[in-house]
Formats: sequence, structure tokens, C-alpha cells
Amino acid sequence: MNIEMDMSVMEAASERAVALMASLSHPGRLRILCHLAEGELSVGALAKRLGMRQAAMSQQLGLLRREGLVASRRAGQVIHYRLASPEAEAVVRLLYELYCPAAREAL
Repeated sequence: MNIEMDMSVMEAASERAVALMASLSHPGRLRILCHLAEGELSVGALAKRLGMRQAAMSQQLGLLRREGLVASRRAGQVIHYRLASPEAEAVVRLLYELYCPAAREAL
């Protein structure tokens, strides 16, 4: 496949792309984003699904929030997270399609 790319545009966007890839390079953060691609979840629900301690989950979510990849809302004492980056969602969905064979067959 030969894709024509405007390298000046790519150069300008490369820092944002590198930051996104750095966030996705941690297995725990990638799994968090995969779960959030399906919809909003509380910190506790995410920790339970991923088998992580809540403190470790909060640390990873804080990093993802600072990077602008997730957003949060408070409901009483519970904090809920959702994907906030269309780019992150697109990459997570592409990774799912590429690396989850059952998903490819279902498409």
C-alpha cells in the first residue's frame, strides 16, 4: 500500500502522536483505554475488571487524564472515567481490529 503523506504536516503532528503512543505503550494503560472505549466506568469497576489495586488504577488514570486521553466526573464519592480523545479511541479500535482475530472474523 502506497500512501502519499505530506511530511510537513506529519512533522507538525509528530509530538502529539509520540505522546499518544507513549501512553499506549504501557500494558495497563492500554487495557484501561480498551475498557473505556466501551463506555464510562468508575475507578473501582476498572480496577476490578483489570485486577489492579485501586491506588495503582488511580495513578494510571491520573497520567491518562494529564495527557488528555480520559476525562472524569464525580458522582458523590465515586469518580467515573471516559475516553476524551477521539484519536486514542480510533487507535484502540484499530488495535482491537488488528490483534483480536475473533473481532476481525465478526466484521
